[in-house]
Amino acid sequence: MRIVIAGGHGKIALLLERRLADAGHDPVGIVRNADHTADLEAAGARALVLDLEKTDVDTLAGHLDGADAVVFAAGGGGGSGAERKLTIDRDGAILLADAAEKAGVGRYVMVSAIGTDDFDPARAELPAENDDDVYQVYMRAKSEADSDLRGRDLDWTIVRPGGLTDDAGTGLVTAASTVERGTIPRADVAEIIATALIEGTAVRTQFEVVSGDSTVSDALATIKY
Repeated sequence: MRIVIAGGHGKIALLLERRLADAGHDPVGIVRNADHTADLEAAGARALVLDLEKTDVDTLAGHLDGADAVVFAAGGGGGSGAERKLTIDRDGAILLADAAEKAGVGRYVMVSAIGTDDFDPARAELPAENDDDVYQVYMRAKSEADSDLRGRDLDWTIVRPGGLTDDAGTGLVTAASTVERGTIPRADVAEIIATALIEGTAVRTQFEVVSGDSTVSDALATIKY
């Protein structure tokens, strides 16, 4: 499969690209900075240099022609400010969905975040006055992107991981519509995405996930939404 990953230089994306490449697939990472090309190539992926904040649906759809799936793993990142939470975490995800539909790509996996629907509407508007307000805008952006995707006629999967760590993956998770707050290695999030794509599971499901005691395959095969 050819899988196009928005936010291709992120930590989860690089792990996912290596996992997919090792399984014989063709990962393509969208990156804004051409200097990141070598890192993607080292992970077994091809780089597509494109700024999601400066492109349009037709251009992006042209790059998705022939892809089997897309993954949204992009984000404004720490210190990027509240506005970019909306222009990347929300609008970038919606742009990718628009482009996927236009290009005829039916499979879309979204990397979201745990508890995003619990944002405080009163504090999630621009301008954000402090770091907590910025976080509320981030949560709102993720929630609105997820809601948009759920309303589309795509084979979507929305993964809402708990606190992310750089620990080695265990391959064992707890996944459900809602779970108790906890952490999960980025490597296990990458494994969840790869497994969902390769095994064709968790279609049209949204779930929270943290470290647990079920294998990724078992968890995704039985998840309900």
